Amino acid sequence: MSLRIISADDRLREAQGKTTMALFGPSGAGKTTLLKTLPPAETLCIDLEAGLKSVQDWPGDSIPIRRFADAVDIACLIGGANPAAQPEEHFSEAHHAHLRAHHSELAEKIDTKRIIFVDSITDLTRQAMAWAKTRPEALSERTGKPDTRGAYGLLAREVIGLLKHLQHAPGRTVIFVGILEKVVDDMNRVTWQPQMDGGKVARELPGIVDQVLTMSLFSQDPGAGPDALPTWRHDPDKGNARRLVCQSGNPFGLPAKDRSGRLDLTEPPDLGALLTKINQPRKG
Repeated sequence: MSLRIISADDRLREAQGKTTMALFGPSGAGKTTLLKTLPPAETLCIDLEAGLKSVQDWPGDSIPIRRFADAVDIACLIGGANPAAQPEEHFSEAHHAHLRAHHSELAEKIDTKRIIFVDSITDLTRQAMAWAKTRPEALSERTGKPDTRGAYGLLAREVIGLLKHLQHAPGRTVIFVGILEKVVDDMNRVTWQPQMDGGKVARELPGIVDQVLTMSLFSQDPGAGPDALPTWRHDPDKGNARRLVCQSGNPFGLPAKDRSGRLDLTEPPDLGALLTKINQPRKG
């Protein structure tokens, strides 16, 4: 039996070493450069978009991935075996044992990493869509022709399953990076939404992770009174400072969520400092 009682102290120790986070920002905003704010010896970058040119001098390890099947295997090595999975399914005991036996050196290297930086979830869904189109589920049983709805359904199931598996990775912080796109409707109203293949993945991701952050450009306005602190104004086109938006219901209309309750409305673009703030022991 795998059921057990977890004490408050055990739960607190686990929470201090484990956070799941989704980080969004416009293309070219510098999301990948935030790798430099994480401890390189403890961080592994899962490079799905061949986008590490901006961090050539970052001394940490990375794994380039170009196929969704490889992303599934790496997620299995990171998250371990799922005891609920059937032997023939992804993330099963058999799948995990096979990978550790055939890729022992890689598995041992992954075991030394405490932070997993997935760059990017946008490309992960694109790879998943390319894979899904080759599967029998993506063909109509009646006509044998491609079935787009079947492909999207398979994409959603597999990607959400992968994300949830990484969510349960023991003792690890997992950061999913994604592109945020600006959408202007017919009434000239602006909204911001994650760029992914398959709307279901984008809708469910905020419920999977602990934290949702958006990185964007801001300008600083002086305070209203002599003792008032300056305020940050969202200025995505001309701003001169990068900030991380951390709270839901923010006045900027940007995706954000803070399950820890410890982050300010905006924070400096430093993931190391942010994780320290989230995981600091509570007083009293």
